Amino acid sequence: MQRILLDIHIPADRLLALYQGRANRILLKARDGRSVSLPAHHLRPYFVHDGVHGAFELQVSDSGELLELRRLA
Repeated sequence: MQRILLDIHIPADRLLALYQGRANRILLKARDGRSVSLPAHHLRPYFVHDGVHGAFELQVSDSGELLELRRLA
């Protein structure tokens, strides 16, 4: 299992494309420099009026399957 740390800052106007169905993945840069393509629906629990902001931990299996995305305190 791998743990990937992400600092996510996506303003509300960029999230509009997700709601409108024009986008279904978000390309993010991990703290260690890796690029991560995340299915957008995994961020929906974290949407607030001004977007998605915060530090997150992404857990993926050794085969690359997403296991968990959680906001860090």
